[in-house]
Amino acid sequence: MKSGFVNIIGKPNVGKSTLMNALVGERMSIISHKPQTTRHRLIGILTGEDFQVVFSDTPGYVKKPSYRMHETMNRFVEGTVEDADLMLFVADMTDELDPENPVIEVLKKVECPLLLVLNKTDLVDPQRIVDAGNWWRNRVKFTDTMAISALRGVGTAELLTKILAFLPEGDPFYPPDQLTDRPERFFASEIIREKIFHLYDDEIPYSCEVGIESFKETQTKAGEPLARILAVIYVMRESQKPILIGKGGSAIKKLGEKARADLEAFLQCKVYLETTVKVRENWRDNDATLQRFGY
Repeated sequence: MKSGFVNIIGKPNVGKSTLMNALVGERMSIISHKPQTTRHRLIGILTGEDFQVVFSDTPGYVKKPSYRMHETMNRFVEGTVEDADLMLFVADMTDELDPENPVIEVLKKVECPLLLVLNKTDLVDPQRIVDAGNWWRNRVKFTDTMAISALRGVGTAELLTKILAFLPEGDPFYPPDQLTDRPERFFASEIIREKIFHLYDDEIPYSCEVGIESFKETQTKAGEPLARILAVIYVMRESQKPILIGKGGSAIKKLGEKARADLEAFLQCKVYLETTVKVRENWRDNDATLQRFGY
């Protein structure tokens, strides 16, 4: 039996969450095309007949933190260096190669095996993959390199085989049917927040945080399982409330419909979702509020 912790790090929007979802085979992390969608460290567990891999998806490392929230997100990333059996560094092949990338200094502190994962290879020519791989290996000591497209599923099976080869022998850390260490309330808030990233532009997604005030498992009149969820969407300023709500409540109604559909698929039951909007000024720089939100 092999088991171990595999931590995934990289810049914002390089495909870390897409990669973990592909490796675990479940939709664990929320995804959008906007950077900094992932804000928390999230565990996804993959168990086979003779192995268990505990993947850890992390926020993108922010080069110039603007808020205390960004500083906390960076600490999530830095903490992964200390508790990994294997590290995956994901590099986006469409990104500019930046010699001042702060992740380089984090990678130099890694003592366990470190894999360079060149992602989004379907979007560039083969020479770009070769050049980028050489560029990274000249700056950081990697154990091995893999070229993949996490979104297309290209190379992910081979990557998993390589990951298993690096795992130490040992008993599993979690029961075989457990997929994560997070409660359903966390995923409910993340699914709603994902829809905010999909439906709103500019600063709105970055100014919002979702809190689950109530999560009750009940039944419909027909006796079917029903989850009653009360979610509060916090914004930074009063002027952002009408944007989130929309004319006549149209925007937040659309948000609720899309979030409820995904929640029902995730929870495998009917969902009654109620959403409200509240203002919590400067929550991204308030230590007490950040702690309440799980940062």
